[in-house]
Amino acid sequence: MTVEDLRERVDGYPTRRINGYRVRAGRPFPYGAHPVPGGITFSVYSDRATSMSLVLFERGAKRPVAELPFPPEFRVGSVYAMTVFGLDVENLEYGFRAEGPFDPAAGDRFDAAKVLSDPYARLVSGRDVWGAEPDWDDVYPYRARIPDDDFDWGDDTPPGIPTEDLVIYETHVRGFTRHPSSGVSAPGTYAGLREKIPYLRRLGVNCVELLPVFEFDELDNPRTDPRTGDRLYNYWGYNTVSFFAPKAGYAATGRFGMQADEFKSLVKELHRAGIEVVLDVVFNHTAEGNEQGPTISFRGLDNATYYMLTPRGEYYNFSGTGNTVNCNHPVVRDFVLSCLRYWVAEYHVDGFRFDLAAILDRAPDGTPLPNPPLLEQLAHDPVLRHTKLIAEAWDAAGLYQVGHFPNYGRWSEWNGKFRDAVRRFVKGDAGLVGELATRMAGSPDLYQGRTSSASVNFVTAHDGFTLNDLVSYNDKHNEANGEGGADGADDNHSWNCGEEGPSADPHVRALRMRQMKNMLLILLTSQGVPMLLAGDEVGRTQLGNNNTYCQDNELSWFDWGLAEGPTANTELLEFTRALIAFRRAHPVLRSAGHPTGSDRVGSGLPDISWHGVRAGAPDWSSHCRVLALMRCGRHAKDGTEPDENVYLAVNAHWEAHDLELPRLPAGEVWHLFADTSQAAAHPLGAEPALEHPGRYHLGPHSAVILVGRSAGPR
Repeated sequence: MTVEDLRERVDGYPTRRINGYRVRAGRPFPYGAHPVPGGITFSVYSDRATSMSLVLFERGAKRPVAELPFPPEFRVGSVYAMTVFGLDVENLEYGFRAEGPFDPAAGDRFDAAKVLSDPYARLVSGRDVWGAEPDWDDVYPYRARIPDDDFDWGDDTPPGIPTEDLVIYETHVRGFTRHPSSGVSAPGTYAGLREKIPYLRRLGVNCVELLPVFEFDELDNPRTDPRTGDRLYNYWGYNTVSFFAPKAGYAATGRFGMQADEFKSLVKELHRAGIEVVLDVVFNHTAEGNEQGPTISFRGLDNATYYMLTPRGEYYNFSGTGNTVNCNHPVVRDFVLSCLRYWVAEYHVDGFRFDLAAILDRAPDGTPLPNPPLLEQLAHDPVLRHTKLIAEAWDAAGLYQVGHFPNYGRWSEWNGKFRDAVRRFVKGDAGLVGELATRMAGSPDLYQGRTSSASVNFVTAHDGFTLNDLVSYNDKHNEANGEGGADGADDNHSWNCGEEGPSADPHVRALRMRQMKNMLLILLTSQGVPMLLAGDEVGRTQLGNNNTYCQDNELSWFDWGLAEGPTANTELLEFTRALIAFRRAHPVLRSAGHPTGSDRVGSGLPDISWHGVRAGAPDWSSHCRVLALMRCGRHAKDGTEPDENVYLAVNAHWEAHDLELPRLPAGEVWHLFADTSQAAAHPLGAEPALEHPGRYHLGPHSAVILVGRSAGPR
C-alpha cells in the first residue's frame, strides 16, 4: 500500500510520534491488537488506571525495544486505544504497563514494575514447548502476539448434530497421543490427535470434548512426586493464562508460533469425519490465584473489575483455586461473550463445557442470582445460537445446581446424579432401583419442561476414577500427587470386586469385566447425552489415583497397547463399539422427549414400561437389585420410521435370575443383542432369536439387551 493510498483514508496515516514511532489515536473496539492499513491498533480497558503504556518487544528479546505512553486524548472512556505504524507483526511481542494505586483494601493492585499481557491476546508465547524450562527472570513471561488470519477453511461447516444424537468422548489433547505406543508423528499435540481420527470414527463417537486448550502454564505446580522426586505439572490446564490463545505447548509447531493453524487443522479434519468439537472452558478463575499469586494480566489492569472481592479487598474463592472471576460484571460479561464468539467464528468449534459453571450465576458478592445476565446472554447470543452449551452445574463452594441450573431453554448439564446412581446400583447398593429407572429415562425429575438432552450422562470423567479403577479399587491412591492423600474425592462409590488393585485371579478379572460392561451398557442405552472418558473403552487404569491433574506420565496417558496389538483389551473395546453402534441404530434410545408410560401413537404399547423378575411387575423395594425396561419402537424420536422394540435388564445381585419377558406384538420374537456375561455382542440386524422366547436367564452382576422383531435377520 502506497503513501497515497493511505492518505485516502483519514485514519491511514500518523498524526504524531512517540518515542520514535509514528502513531495516531486508535478505535477502542475491538479490544486487543488488530492490523489496520499500515499499522496495528492496540486497545485495552482499565477503569481505575491513572495511565497506560504500550510495551513493544522484538520476539524473544529480554528487554523491550520501546515503550509508548498513551496520550490522554487517546483514551475514550476507560479504553486506551492507539494505532502504531511500521511494525513487523511477525517479529512483534507486546504488552501493557498500567500505573495506578496499590490499595488492596480498595481492590486496587496496580504495579508499574509489571509488563501485563493483553487479555484479548490471540497468541501467547513463553510456553511454546511443553515442559521446557523458561527464563524465570524474564520481565515478561507470557507475551502477547498477533496471529496471521490466513487459514484456509475451505468448505468447512459445523456438522450440526442434534444434541440428543451426540456421543461425547472426553479427552486430553496431550494425554491422548503422548504415550510411546501412540505411533503418531508428533506425540502429545493437536497434530497427533488428528492422526487418531480414524480410531474415533471406528469407535463411533461423534463429538470430542477437549480438556482446556486455552493457553495455560503447565509449570505452575510447586510439588514433586514424594516417591520419585519427579516434577509434577499443571497437566489438566485449569489455570488459564490467556483465553483467546490456543495452547502453544500442545502444537508440534508451537515453537514457530503456528499453534492456531495446527488447532484449526484438527477441527477441520474432525468436522470432515463428522465429529464435533466441544471445548472445556474455565471462566470461573484464572492463573493469577490469590494474593500470593503472580500478576499476569487482569490483576494489574483492573483487579476490582475482573475479580470478586470481599469488602476488605481479598479474593472470594468459590473456585477452590484462589480467586473467582467476576463474571456478571458488565465488562467481564462482554469479555466472556467476545471470547466464545471468537472461538466459534475463528476456530469453528461446536460447543463449550463450562467448568464449575455455578460460579457464572453468582453476583459480585457471591450471591446466586435468580436471572444471571451472563447465562442469559450466552443462551440467546446470535453467534452462539446453534452452539452446544454444557454446564458443570456446581462449584467448589457448595453451590449444587444439577437440575436447577438457569438454562433459558439452551443449557445442558453434567448429570452428577446419573453418575452416582449408576455406580452405586452396579456395585450392589440397596434401594437404587427407582433412582436408576429415573436416570435411565432421562432424569425427568430434574429436567421436567426441558428435553432429555439437557442431561449429559456420564459414569466417569477426567476428575475421578477411570472405569477400570471403579471396579478395581475401594479407596483412592493419590500418594504420587504430593498432597499426602488429602486431594481427590473420597466418595467414589467404587468396588474392587474382592481384591484391591491389579489381580491375577480369573474370577475377579471376569467380574470386573462384567461390571465395566454393565456400566457402559446403562450409559449408552439411557436417554440423555452419553459421555465416555477416553480410555475407558480399553480399560485404562490410573492405578487408583482419582485426581491426576498433575501427572504428565503414564498414569494419565492413553496406552495404545490396550487398543491395538497383541495386548489389546479387544473384548471391552469391541463391546463399546457395538453399544455405540446399537445406540445409533435405535432412535428410540435417543428420544429428546421424556417418556410418559402411555401409548401416544396407537401402537398398543406404552413408550416405556417397567419390569422386574416378572413382566410388568417392577420391584421398587429397597432390597431389589433387578431392573428391566422396555421401549416401544413405534415411539421412536423422529416418528418417520418405526424402530424395533428394545428390552434392557440389569441384575446387580450376586445371584442369577430367570426373567419373564414382556409380550411382543403378534409375529415378533425377542432376539439377543448383548449379554455382559458373554464375550461379544451380536452383529446388528443378525441377532439370534431366543431359544426360550418368553424367558431369559440373567446371570449375577450382568445386564442384557434384547430386540423385538419378526423372526430371522433384519
